[in-house]
Amino acid sequence: MTIYPNRLIKESPGDRVFNVATHLYLWIIFVLVAYPLIYVVSASFSAPSAVISGKVWLWPVEPTLNGYEAVFKNKQLVSGFANSIFYMVAGTLINLVMTVMAAFPLSRKELTGRNLFMAIFVFTMLFSGGLIPNFLLVRDLGMLDTRWAMLLPVALSVWNVIITRTYFQATIPDELYEAASMDGCNDFRFLLRMALPLSAPILAVIALYYGVGHWNSYFNALIYLKSPDLQPLQIILRNILVLNQLDPTMMQDFEALQRKQGLVDIVKYAVIVVASVPVLLIYPFVQKYFVRGIMIGAIKG
Repeated sequence: MTIYPNRLIKESPGDRVFNVATHLYLWIIFVLVAYPLIYVVSASFSAPSAVISGKVWLWPVEPTLNGYEAVFKNKQLVSGFANSIFYMVAGTLINLVMTVMAAFPLSRKELTGRNLFMAIFVFTMLFSGGLIPNFLLVRDLGMLDTRWAMLLPVALSVWNVIITRTYFQATIPDELYEAASMDGCNDFRFLLRMALPLSAPILAVIALYYGVGHWNSYFNALIYLKSPDLQPLQIILRNILVLNQLDPTMMQDFEALQRKQGLVDIVKYAVIVVASVPVLLIYPFVQKYFVRGIMIGAIKG
């Protein structure tokens, strides 16, 4: 059989119809997903009167930064943004340490009873005590209305442990471990000096998972936190968007210039944009590791 690598294969009419239909479908999905995002950004930069009157369709109308000025002048919103950054950074660090410390031993064949430990981990994925026992546990541990309530109850994800363990098994050869052991390298040194540098893709992937989870988390804050000084940005965003609650002090600089409801609307859009920016900035740096890390980590081990 002769193979002509440089010869183009002519598409059949059925293939052309299929390709056209696929591209059309993807463009429709793109427009449905992209337009609301573009509208939110455009509305956040538009004048309140233009938003109320429905003049904003695609691009900002009468561009203004009044919404963002109101956002960053409000102490509650700034405090919520700072709290969310803290929960995301500190929580992700705790998650990474806990996940690696659990996944690496479970990936080693030398660990006695590792199948039993893995079964116990998986059991917690299927069964849990429920909301009320979790609340009572957090209260009895003295973490109620503290930052620890946002960090420790979600310190470990069993699913991410399974993915990380499988990645260690697939990428860290036993021969490397045996050679390091013969040179006097202990387990902790092997983990820090050899395993972790070789595991950048999976660490980046689970860091993204954990980070986005912390940034979008609001239910734990709703249950465990009472102090406004500890609440993350998502709680404040929820109050503005769902409950339509806005601090009247946010309006004091603009009441004479714009209608109150118009400013409330553009502040809502501005808060949505501000709440989305950190994750959008992080993702491009992790994207190159994402496919490799998740595909290797998803191999059945």
